[in-house]
Amino acid sequence: MEYKDYYQTLGVKKTATEDEIKKAYRKLVRKYHPDVSKEPDAQKKTQELNEAYGVLGDAEKRAAYDELGQGHHYRAGQEFRPPPDWSRTYGGGDFAGNGFGNGGAGPGASDFFADLFAHLGGRRRAAPTRGEDSHASIAIDLTDSYQGATRHITLYIPERDAHDRIITRERTLSVNIPKGVTAGQQLRLSGQGQPGAAGPGDLYLEIQFTPDARYRVDGRDVYETVPVAPWEAALGAEINLPTPSGKVTVTVPAGSQAGRKLRLRGRGIPGNPAGDLYLLLEVVLPPADSARARELYQAMARDLAFNPRGG
Repeated sequence: MEYKDYYQTLGVKKTATEDEIKKAYRKLVRKYHPDVSKEPDAQKKTQELNEAYGVLGDAEKRAAYDELGQGHHYRAGQEFRPPPDWSRTYGGGDFAGNGFGNGGAGPGASDFFADLFAHLGGRRRAAPTRGEDSHASIAIDLTDSYQGATRHITLYIPERDAHDRIITRERTLSVNIPKGVTAGQQLRLSGQGQPGAAGPGDLYLEIQFTPDARYRVDGRDVYETVPVAPWEAALGAEINLPTPSGKVTVTVPAGSQAGRKLRLRGRGIPGNPAGDLYLLLEVVLPPADSARARELYQAMARDLAFNPRGG
């Protein structure tokens, strides 16, 4: 059976602190979560990350894993052998007939993971412990933040079955997206984390906005690029345009230049206070793709005597 390096899976050193392990796990889960990742092996990668964090994120499991991972106890490619004092320390017994070396894990869980902790329940504990908190990300549209929404996510959770084997269970949750959430904000789902003897932990979902070329978000402020014709910018105009909060009519002041910023107070992401919506004007030139269009451009060049590079 091949040894699995959970530290390598999470991309951390063996001396990593609990906080460093948690940060690495959160970053990778956000990257590979099947709801947002385009990687072909995103689901498998997410299962591997959950498995690794299920061990390294628990102090007792990590200690047992580190002990088995010492070079004189377990080397890559060797047959699984526990350390000599495992029975005394962890309550294990006969390893030939108690699931070690024979797999026994359900679908989605590695044999190494199942074998490593199939008997961890026999270890003496001072008191039952609460399950670990889980972390994942959820991608929403910007309009979801303006209006609120309900979204469904699928999680892959390692847990013990009735026979004390580690399995990976697929779980679909309905998540209420409250109005006014911002990118990076975390939603807490109580009791939806890892199982534990004293009850499950919580699930924290980090909000991410689905990329949209029309908008850029900074906190609660939203920036929207608005194309305008040269005569609308030069002469002024009233234009209708869509925004995340609905259609609006905006006055473009006469003499506007490309890059001018128009502020619509309180039209950003809702909150207390709400953000603002900034409209960035982009002057778009009509193509000179006809004889008449070229005549008009030639007349402008002749009559306006305009030099954009002048002093």
